[in-house]
Parts: sequence; C-alpha cells; structure tokens
Amino acid sequence: MSTAAPEPAAPASAAEPSLLRQALNVPNMLSLLRLAGVPVFLWLLLGPEEDGWALALLVFSALTDWLDGKLARWLNQMSRLGQLLDPAADRLYILATLIAFLVRGIIPWWVVVPLVLREAVLGVCVLTLRRRGFAPPEVTYLGKGATFVLMYAFPFLLLAQGGSDVAAVARPIGYAFTIWGGVLYVWSGVLYVVQARNALRGAGDD
Repeated sequence: MSTAAPEPAAPASAAEPSLLRQALNVPNMLSLLRLAGVPVFLWLLLGPEEDGWALALLVFSALTDWLDGKLARWLNQMSRLGQLLDPAADRLYILATLIAFLVRGIIPWWVVVPLVLREAVLGVCVLTLRRRGFAPPEVTYLGKGATFVLMYAFPFLLLAQGGSDVAAVARPIGYAFTIWGGVLYVWSGVLYVVQARNALRGAGDD
C-alpha cells in the first residue's frame, strides 16, 4: 500500500458512453445493488436490530465491492460512472454503520466525529473541483485499504455485542480494526485534500 504523495486530479474527460449504457453494465449494476442495500442495512440495525441479517448484508456488500472491480477489468467495462458509484457505495455504508453504531452505543462519538468530518471535508473538495472543471480525486490504494479495514471492523463490532464467548473474542479484534482503519481512513482523506489542492493550484498557475 503506497503512501507516496498523490498526483494532481485530472480534468474530467468527455467522450464516454451514455449514463444509461454505463449503468446497465454488470459491474455498475452490482454497485447500484450495493447502494440500494444501504437503507435496508440501516433499517436492520436501527429498526428490528436484526444484527445477523445486517451482518449478512454487510458481507454481501463487501463481496460485490470486490467482484465489481474484478469484473470491470475482466470485461473491460470500466467507466466514469463506475468510478463514482463504487466509492459512493463504500462511503454510504461506512456512514450508515457509524450512525447506527453511535445511536446504539456500540462506538463512542469521538470515533465517529473524525470519520464523518473527513467525509464532509472531501465533499467540499469534490464540489470545488467540479466547479473548476476537474473530476473528483482518484481513489488511492491507501484509501481503498482503509475502507476494507473498516469494513472488516464493523462485523467484528457487531459480533462483540453481548456476553458470549464469541463476543469476547470478537471485541478486541473489532477494536483493533476500528483503530487501524480509522487512522488510515483519516490519513487517506488528508492525501485526497492534498491531491485536490495540487490540482487547483496547478489550474491557478495556468
């Protein structure tokens, strides 16, 4: 996983298939399916508190996240829409999980605030870049790795609820993944901000 200084974001390209054609390819349909699962996942955690089904949906999301990237490369169906949908689904699952875990008291507010703040700052960066005619910053290996670590942390945190032997084993693993993933997630956000700043600074020099 590289932590080298990020490259400036590139200007958005024009010649691409229509949004409908992009949405109907297999990888993007998987990403859309993941997005549709976010409200269901949130309802399972906060409504009936069906943690088992929520855990199954989270695992399904992680598997389709891995699969859509592989299929995009194997089928040569990489698209601009896919580059937007994939990280959007990741971020929505992370935000939904953080909100639900905070409401249920599974994780404290001081864990949630830096991660949500990171998303708010990146949202401002993306809007600023779009206004200047740039695409969003490219997803880095560090950012993707941080997302994977957090996605591994959440199932363990769910399993850690209660007083069973499984919960006792899952608890330290869940906390370790949460700390590791949280630090990486915030640091990757800093690199995205640097990437956006470099792009805007370069545009200002032209």
